[in-house]
Amino acid sequence: MNKIYYTFLFCFLFFLTGITNSQDKERVGTPQTYSQTGGFFNYGEKDKVNIEVSVWGYVKYPGKYIIPQGSSLVDLISYAGGPTVDAKLENIRLFRPKNDTLNITEDEMIKIDYNDIFWLDKVMFKKTRNIIMKPGDILIFPGEPKLFFKDNMTIILSVASVLISLAILAVSITRNN
Repeated sequence: MNKIYYTFLFCFLFFLTGITNSQDKERVGTPQTYSQTGGFFNYGEKDKVNIEVSVWGYVKYPGKYIIPQGSSLVDLISYAGGPTVDAKLENIRLFRPKNDTLNITEDEMIKIDYNDIFWLDKVMFKKTRNIIMKPGDILIFPGEPKLFFKDNMTIILSVASVLISLAILAVSITRNN
């Protein structure tokens, strides 16, 4: 009876581990996904002046962008596919390097909260919502991979199944001696 119980328990845990490991391997924002999708994107228009800007970090499509002059911060975020689930949305940074031709006398770092841009209770224009991109701007979405409930369960079940297997092996060896 005990042997059947242990076998059933082992199979059940093995089954659960397999289910959690097979779900959603390509979650957007994992370091493997986001770091391999960087590139060069041209949204410039033929008969207009275009500028080069960059988007780094936890967005769907990080890379260098050619966009029409006069494009806003919201336009650039849209071009980049928006932030991934791992982005720290309250700590977005816009780095604007020194540029004598644009009368920017020193490097600037502008802190932006994503919620101030997109999730306002009232329709109103805030300073961060109307930022117009300038040549050489770098938009940085910081973040770090997050573990979700499913990820934690995968780790716990994997460790538990190994420990139970070792316990069953130890019990079997001691009973046979």
